[in-house]
Parts: sequence; structure tokens; C-alpha cells
Amino acid sequence: MSWFEAVVLGLLQGLTEFLPISSSAHLRVFSALAGWKDPGAAFTAVTQLGTESAVLIYFRKDIASIIGAWTTSLFVKERRSDPNARMGWFVIVGSLPICVLGVTFQHTIETSLRDLRVIATTLIVFGLVLAVADRSLAGRRARKITELTFPHALGYGFAQSLALIPGVSRSGGTISAGLLLGYEREAAARFSFLLAIPAVLASGVLELFKIGEGPAPSWGPTLLATAIAFVVGYAAIAWFLKYISTHTFTPFVVYRVALGLLILGLLFSGALSPDAGGIG
Repeated sequence: MSWFEAVVLGLLQGLTEFLPISSSAHLRVFSALAGWKDPGAAFTAVTQLGTESAVLIYFRKDIASIIGAWTTSLFVKERRSDPNARMGWFVIVGSLPICVLGVTFQHTIETSLRDLRVIATTLIVFGLVLAVADRSLAGRRARKITELTFPHALGYGFAQSLALIPGVSRSGGTISAGLLLGYEREAAARFSFLLAIPAVLASGVLELFKIGEGPAPSWGPTLLATAIAFVVGYAAIAWFLKYISTHTFTPFVVYRVALGLLILGLLFSGALSPDAGGIG
């Protein structure tokens, strides 16, 4: 991977990680369109450490309160009803599905699921799911994040596990689940960001050992892309939370469907092959 590729892919990762349009799909698709080698699952996971670091800093006060209250509740029974302590348990419960499924299907995730036909299909299908979920709020009183329950947290978790498939989108899947469960847009997005922390950090740390070995890109470009993803990702979080407080997800749905159809068109025309850009 060249330094220029690292800059471009870092920008893409930062811009798309928190939007419901799938960062892994964009890294895979853009590389194929540019004629570059597939950066691979390891590169994607490590650059997500950059964007997740942005989450840790942006939500640092919330995270500190959650960790403090959760830790205290382990020893002080009276603190177990604290909303922050409960949020800690919600994140833990919601993280279980992706941890189990990620380990179980790791090889499939890193190989066959990176097929461009799979990515194009998931972009379209889950874009339409997001559209339905967004419209489901009409005429209903939207729940706030303080009304979260353990069954709902687990539902979020299973939705997040779908993001193991490139094209689904971690934020798109969990936000869709939140909307279908009746949560307001900002609440669904906020819990989506918090829920992603354990899974993304664990995945990124594990994949660190693959960087610079075999087909994975070298350390230099990977670290540059990760740093860029952090800076751009921080700005993207702030913009996205402000945007969805007054807007629907329709523009993201239209974009996903259009991109998916474009990829399918290029595949059927022979301009792209399903496995375009061997991993490297």
C-alpha cells in the first residue's frame, strides 16, 4: 500500500465509520474502483481503532461516568439502579453476539464476505431496512436512551453483529434496530456508538498482530491511515449527531441504494470482477 492510498483510505474510514453507509464497504469498493489491492480485514479493523479513539474522546465524560458507576455497583448494591451502571451492563450484554459470531465466522468474514456482489447487495437491502426503520417512528412516541432495557440491548447487539458483513454498516444496523424498537434517532445513534467500543477495540487489537505480515499492508501506511481516520472521525461524530436531531436518514438510504446499484452495474458489465483487487 502506498502512502497516497493510506491517506485516501484513512479519509474514507473517518468519513464513513459513523454514517450508516458502511466504512468497510467503502474501503473495499473504492480500492477496487481505483485498481488498488483490497486493503483487507486487518487494515480495516486497525484503522477503526482511530475512529473508535474519536468516540472515546468525544464521549469521554459519559464513558467515565458509566465505568465509574458500573464498577461501584459491583460492590455497592444500592448503586445497581444507577442509570450509568445499568448502561455498563447494557453495553456488555449487547457486545456478546458480535464477539461470539466474530470469532466463529472469522475466516468467512475475511474472505468470501468481501466479494463485491455481497457488498452491493447488503448496501441496497440494509439501506431499505434503514428506510423502513426510520419511517416506523412516525406517529409514535420515541423512547429515550434512559428507557433502554436488557432485551433491547441484546437486540442492538444482534443487529451490530450483522456489521461483520461488509456493506451492512455497524451504525446503520444498530441504528435501524433502535428505530424499530422505538428509540429516537439521537438515542439510537448514541447507544450505537457506545456499544461499538468493546467490539471495535478488541477486533483492532487482535488484528494489530497481522499488520506488516503476509498480505496485510505495512505498519507505516496503516498508522497514517489510522491517524487520519481519528481526526476526520471526530468531526464526523459531531456533525452526524447534530444532523440527525433534525433530519431523517433518507439521504443515506438513497446513497446506499445508488452505490449498490452502481456496483452491480459495473459487475454485470464486466468493468469490475467480484474479487477485484487481491488482498494486499
